[in-house]
Amino acid sequence: MRTKMRLRFSCLNLDLLGLTTIKIDLPQTMKTQNTMIKTIKQLSLISTVFMTLTASSQTMTHKTVELDQFQVVGISVRTTNQNEQSKSDIGNLFTMFTRLGLVDKIPNKKTSDIYCIYTDYEGDFNAPYTVILGCKVLSIEENLANGFVGKTIPKTKYQVYKSTGKLPDCVGETWNKIWKSDIDRKYVADFDLYGAKSQDPNHAEVDTYVSVK
Repeated sequence: MRTKMRLRFSCLNLDLLGLTTIKIDLPQTMKTQNTMIKTIKQLSLISTVFMTLTASSQTMTHKTVELDQFQVVGISVRTTNQNEQSKSDIGNLFTMFTRLGLVDKIPNKKTSDIYCIYTDYEGDFNAPYTVILGCKVLSIEENLANGFVGKTIPKTKYQVYKSTGKLPDCVGETWNKIWKSDIDRKYVADFDLYGAKSQDPNHAEVDTYVSVK
């Protein structure tokens, strides 16, 4: 029995991530099984290329640096990523830090860049950890004002990832990718650095430092 398949379209255009467009001409009527099999193979090959390009486009680019020991002073909260608790806790920490103008009250401040530090991990990113929101300082005073905490971050190697876009969404997207990655993390201290390019919340640039082995 001769197989006949009628199609509603004459050609197929595939735009692969905006990189190139591939056009496959399809006959109005596939009169033979061999023609249909050949077309399916073409589509299968293009699907494989598309999947490869998609995976490649999602690969996170980074640079590796080693930073000397430094100290920070700020306010802190103990939190966990379970049930999105950290999203609420960190949001509240930023609100308090901004509302009270704490960036201007930190003693011995070295820079006005804001550091959001993740440290004192009980395990990996699924376990509880401490968040410190503050600034780098020349030294930590022995008697800090009520509410402030100090932390010394040891010399460590980091992978640095850049987030661009709307805050805090772009930083959250970066961390979601980090959590799903196979980065050999050290869990000593990680941090987001909010510098001059992070001032516009709709078009921000934030660097995320992940401590690695």
